[in-house]
Amino acid sequence: MIDAMDVFRAFEPHRGKAIVTSSGTSGRRWQEVSKAPSRDVSFGSTMGQTTSAAFGLALGLPDEKVVLFDSEGALLMNLGVLASIAGKKPKNFVHFLLDNEVYATTGGQPVPNSTGIDYAGVAKAVGYASAHHFDDLEEFATSVESIMKEEGPVFISIKILPEIQNMPVGLRTRTPTRSRPETIADLREELGITG
Repeated sequence: MIDAMDVFRAFEPHRGKAIVTSSGTSGRRWQEVSKAPSRDVSFGSTMGQTTSAAFGLALGLPDEKVVLFDSEGALLMNLGVLASIAGKKPKNFVHFLLDNEVYATTGGQPVPNSTGIDYAGVAKAVGYASAHHFDDLEEFATSVESIMKEEGPVFISIKILPEIQNMPVGLRTRTPTRSRPETIADLREELGITG
């Protein structure tokens, strides 16, 4: 398994001008690595819906590369979206899945069939243009540049170390983030979208 921060550090130099969004406990760490926050979109606490929202961005902005760092717990809540993505074939969509095998935000309970699902295999079977799986940082780091050049939709599952949250939600230290309206306003300004 790989530390999520190492995944983000390996990815960031190959981001280019991609719009990036992330979900899950580990996904929150992306903002610590991102060098283009005006191209980062936060959907906040939208577990189960982030995949659909990022897919919508890819469809609505076909000239922009859209990258999602998804979590397996969230994806399992809306697994049918994979077929919708594959059916629409957004060439600009790169879908990373950070798979830590648990619901880290709620204490580390294992997700259903946590060690038995081949997410990359599922994505390929429903029609993604390509699918990859990594559990070794060096292999991922040497592959990410070519993956980012592939025509989408591209799916990449990565086994990561869980960052389990056990404190009650109200007692947790909150990482400052921009609100959903702020991130959308920043992205609109970055892309020159008015009205």
